[in-house]
Formats: sequence, structure tokens, C-alpha cells
Amino acid sequence: MTARFTDKVALVTEGGSGTGRATALAFAREGATVVVTGREPGDLRRTVELIEADGGTADAVIADVTHGMDVIRLMKTVVERHGGLHIAFNNACFVGNPKPLVEMCEAVWGENLASNLTGVWLLMKHEISHMRENGGGVIINNSTNISFMEGRVGFGAYAASKAALSALTKTAAQEHIGDGIRINAISPGDVAAPASRVAVAAPSGQMAEDDEIASAVVWLAGDESQFVVGHDLVLDGAVAV
Repeated sequence: MTARFTDKVALVTEGGSGTGRATALAFAREGATVVVTGREPGDLRRTVELIEADGGTADAVIADVTHGMDVIRLMKTVVERHGGLHIAFNNACFVGNPKPLVEMCEAVWGENLASNLTGVWLLMKHEISHMRENGGGVIINNSTNISFMEGRVGFGAYAASKAALSALTKTAAQEHIGDGIRINAISPGDVAAPASRVAVAAPSGQMAEDDEIASAVVWLAGDESQFVVGHDLVLDGAVAV
């Protein structure tokens, strides 16, 4: 285990599976104390077990980040148990049942906005408040490469929420770099996933592994990327988008 993030606390939302779990494991291997959060306690416990079996330190906090009081409780718990927060990977990814706009129900539209945009805004609001009072930190938000494409049939709500997230990320980065907080986003394309997870197609037809996305998140969190601010890093393997 390296000392890259020794004495750092990293929060990973939706850390019970997929990219969230892979990123949590990657941070732990670099020496961070990792807190995973989400709504599925069994999945979160499994991530913690995998990290501990690998020699790392991890904790799980059940929370629904679309609810403000849950986010406040989450942040309070992280700080009380581990002394602070230095890195946050806001890994929201709700798609729902993709349909053309005229066939989409209001509930699916609202769930996309709540999970992919409002929830990340709530997280950043409280992450930033803590970080600017405690020497700064790093935040990475998970967006999508659809924002850089010409659109994809059936994914209007998802694309709209993630495009708004990219814009929110860039604005927050400008507002808080003076506080010592670096904020960026990643925009993955298709990620190799079990059938239970919805994949978003890359223009090139290539598929990334969760570990490859996690590597980019870890790089953005480290000192090697200290001059990367307000960037949305597209990770889709495409020669041209």
C-alpha cells in the first residue's frame, strides 16, 4: 500500500457496486480512509469487507443523498468518526427506464434530476462548507459523455441532468478554487457492467472497466493534477466525439 493519500479521508457515494466500489478500493490501496455511502447496506458492507481484506481502512454510512437532512447527517458522521473530509467522489448515476421525452413520466424525470443533479448539489454544498473551513480538498463529480454527444434516444432526462451537473461543476470550481478546493468532473462512456446496470454507449463502441474509471478519479484527486480545475474529463475511448 502506498502513502499517496495517507491521513486523508475519502467519501465515495454509491460505493456499494460498480465504479463506486472500484474507486473506493483504489483510494484505500493508496492509503486513504474510505467512507462509502448509499442506500443498500449489504452492498456497502461488502465494499468495506473487500477493502479490509486488502489491508485498507473503510467505513459505511447509509444515506439517501437526495434528502438534505441525510446529507447533513452523512457529513456529520464522517467528520465525527474520522476527523474530517479531504476527498469526495460524488458518484450519482440514475437512469431509470429510458424513454422518448413524450413517453416519459414525470416521476422518472424528477428522479433523474433528484439523483444526478440535486443530490450532487446537496453533497457539494456540505462538502465545500467543511473543506473551506479545514484547509481545502478535492471533489470529483460523475457525469456522462452523452453531454458531449449529439444526444441519445430515450436518455433525455439523464442527459439533461448530467449536462446540468457538468455546468454546476465548472461554476463551483471557479467559486471555490480560492478556498483551496479543486472541483472537477469525469464523463465516462460505456462501462462494462452486469446486466443489472445500465451502460451508456461510447461513440467508438469500446467499453471501459470500472477500474479504469477509478484510476482517472484517483488521478484527479492527487497532487499530479493540481492544475486541473473545473475540467470535465471525457473517458469514452473515442478517437473523435
